[in-house]
Amino acid sequence: AIGSLTCIDARTSEDYACRENSECVDSDTGLRGYRCSCNEGYEGNPYLSPGGQDIDECADPNINSCEKSCTNTPGSYNCSCPNGYTGDGKKDGRGCIAPYSEFPWIKFSIGMGVGFISLVVGITWLYFSIKKRKLIKAREKFFQQNGGLLLKRRISTKEGGVEATKTFTAEELKKATNNYANDRILGRGGNGIVYRGVLRDNRIVAIKRSRIVDESQIEQFINEVIILTQINHRNVVRLFGFCLEDEVPLLVYEYVSEGTLYEHIHNKRGGGWLTWQHRLRIAAEIATTLAYLHSFTSMPIIHRDIKSANILLDSVYTAKVADFGASRLIPLDQTHVATLVQGTFGYLDPEYFRTSQLTEKSDVYSFGVVLAEILTGLKPIIRARNDEPKNLADHFLLSVNNNCLLQILDRPVLREGNLEQLQKMAELVKSCLQLHGGDRPTMKEVATEIEGLMKLTGMPWSNQHGQEENDQHELSNLHPVSTNSNANTINFSEEYISSILYPR
Repeated sequence: AIGSLTCIDARTSEDYACRENSECVDSDTGLRGYRCSCNEGYEGNPYLSPGGQDIDECADPNINSCEKSCTNTPGSYNCSCPNGYTGDGKKDGRGCIAPYSEFPWIKFSIGMGVGFISLVVGITWLYFSIKKRKLIKAREKFFQQNGGLLLKRRISTKEGGVEATKTFTAEELKKATNNYANDRILGRGGNGIVYRGVLRDNRIVAIKRSRIVDESQIEQFINEVIILTQINHRNVVRLFGFCLEDEVPLLVYEYVSEGTLYEHIHNKRGGGWLTWQHRLRIAAEIATTLAYLHSFTSMPIIHRDIKSANILLDSVYTAKVADFGASRLIPLDQTHVATLVQGTFGYLDPEYFRTSQLTEKSDVYSFGVVLAEILTGLKPIIRARNDEPKNLADHFLLSVNNNCLLQILDRPVLREGNLEQLQKMAELVKSCLQLHGGDRPTMKEVATEIEGLMKLTGMPWSNQHGQEENDQHELSNLHPVSTNSNANTINFSEEYISSILYPR
């Protein structure tokens, strides 16, 4: 070892002993001091100038590892291959590979990879292009099949504001109904199924999907779109839009949560909310809506299929008239249209059935049957004692003529209804069910009459009867029911009502 300094201190001293191309190494003998050593690739005496001398590794093949060409560099050397050869030129490496002595796997792999990717991209693009073209053709086919051209023609004739109605895509409605899952079904009809759907904006809607496609259904579909886009009424189910791109046409309505009036009357859905006052209110809402359709739209509309199953109830039990597939527009200069008879058995106007002439009085007759349902709680088609089907309309009129109407009135109606209300409502039903349309009132007159009945605030008959018993009132009329056929007036005997309400 030299001196008593470490390498760190010695490098800054004036008598530093290590020359060029050498390095300082601290003593490893346990003594203080340092020693000098030539750098790697150099040889000689590191204590004497000019220090370490470069070793020519290329001069001795035993020192270098080059296979072909060796180039000396200060302190080291580089291996290389002649022109045309490939490799790193090292014996312990890839060496020097002669031209065409090895298959160019790298270039081949890169070329194959690029070619395969290009092929996959090309096939994918071609597949989706063909698929998109087929989808466009299928949509065009479904559009024509579902009446798209007819709808365009109807729009061009300015029959309605269809432009404002949204056109939904098939995928959008499929996603909204969870691919038309069974647990989304709200109801089934003869012409289709209604599903509960949730749109992308979280709006809940009812989606009506036809079962099959035929000419009559297409006409009904187009007709319903045209009719509903002309109507703006709180008691008419709102049409949000439609879809013509699927195998069958679809209509998208507002969602009405509490089912149909038919279910509430006949299946007792919703418990005891259906009081006499609620029945009156619902009857008034339906009558007012039909009067609006007949008299206040730009072109009068005849619904043609009024029935309790087509009256929907929302969350607060407000009536909504639905299903305008069979409806007809009546030109202002006409009082009727000649058409194929269409409607529901039990509600069908007998005059319309006989003459095929549809008038607004046909809706009045159908509404009369609905009123009879509301009053009696009976279905439009009932079973007679011989098990033969019988119309409620005939049964209602027969009960009036045979002085036994009160026997068929629904018990809540009889208990809660005011005597004057019951009398006038029965008269109104009887006038709506007249065989000749000319003898029936208009829907405007019917709506006015029902609104007048709602304002009557007399005591319910059951309470009134009890009060009169306390007053020991003597009954003078002992007949169950008396009728005046000319005035369509019905007078109920108090003793008869009492015998029904409180049988001994």
